[in-house]
Amino acid sequence: MAGSGRIRAGIGGWTFDPWEGTFYPDKLPAKKQLEYASRQVTAIEINGTYYRTQSPATYAKWAADTPEDFVFSVKALMFTTNRKVLGEAGESVGKFINSGLDHLGDKLGPILWQFAPTKQFDREDFGAFLSLLPKKLGEKRLRHALEVRNPSFKDPAFVDLCRDHGVAVVFADSDKYPEIADVTADFVYARLESAREEVATGYTGEELDRWVGIAREWAQGGSPESLPRLHDKPVAKVARDVFVFMINGAKVRAPAAAKAFLERV
Repeated sequence: MAGSGRIRAGIGGWTFDPWEGTFYPDKLPAKKQLEYASRQVTAIEINGTYYRTQSPATYAKWAADTPEDFVFSVKALMFTTNRKVLGEAGESVGKFINSGLDHLGDKLGPILWQFAPTKQFDREDFGAFLSLLPKKLGEKRLRHALEVRNPSFKDPAFVDLCRDHGVAVVFADSDKYPEIADVTADFVYARLESAREEVATGYTGEELDRWVGIAREWAQGGSPESLPRLHDKPVAKVARDVFVFMINGAKVRAPAAAKAFLERV
C-alpha cells in the first residue's frame, strides 16, 4: 500500500493445548510449534518473557525458528512493571533490555510494558518510568508500547506524556479495560480481546472487515473517528506500522482470527 506502514497481525504466544488439532496439525511436536505458527501469522507477542528472564540462547533459537520477515513483540518482565514506584525500576529495565533481546536481531519488534489493573496513573511517576526506557539497543532503534488497565489512565495528560516520549498506548478492544485510541508514537499497537468461541474466526467477517479498515487508516497516518480518544490535539499524518494481536477472549479462536484478518489485509 503506497503511503502506508506495514500491517502485521498475530497471536499471543504459541504454546496452548487447545490449539493442538485445531490450529496445529495432529501430532506436530511441541518443538515445531513456533516454526509452524510463525508461518501462519506475521507477528507473535511473546508471553514467556513476562514471567521469567530468558537466556540469549533462547532468543537466538526463536529467531532461527522463524521466517526472515517475521517479528516478535516482547512482553517485558512483570517484576519491572508490578512495583509501587515505577521511577525506581531503572536497574530492572536495564537487566531486561540487556538479557538477550539483541539476539532476535531484526525480528525484535515492539516491547510491551503491561501494567496491572490496580496500577493507577501518576503523572510524575510514569514520566520517570518513561524516561528510563532506552531509545536504542546497540544500533537497533527500540519501540515501546504501554498497556494500561486502570480507568485512571483515561486522562489527556497520559496521552501527552506518551507523545512526549514517543511511546505507543496500546489500544484494547475490551469491555474490561479502558479503550484509548490516541496515536502517540510512530507505530500503533492493538490487542483485540473480544473474540467469541461460537464464531469460527473469533470475530465475524463484518467485524474483521471493520478492524482491517481501522488498521489501514492507522497505517496511512489517520486517527479513526469510530474509536474513543482522549485528546483532540491532531497528530502528524505519516505512515505508521500497525501491530494487531488477537489476544484472550476465546483464545482457541485467536489463530483463525489472525489468519482471517491477514487474508483481508
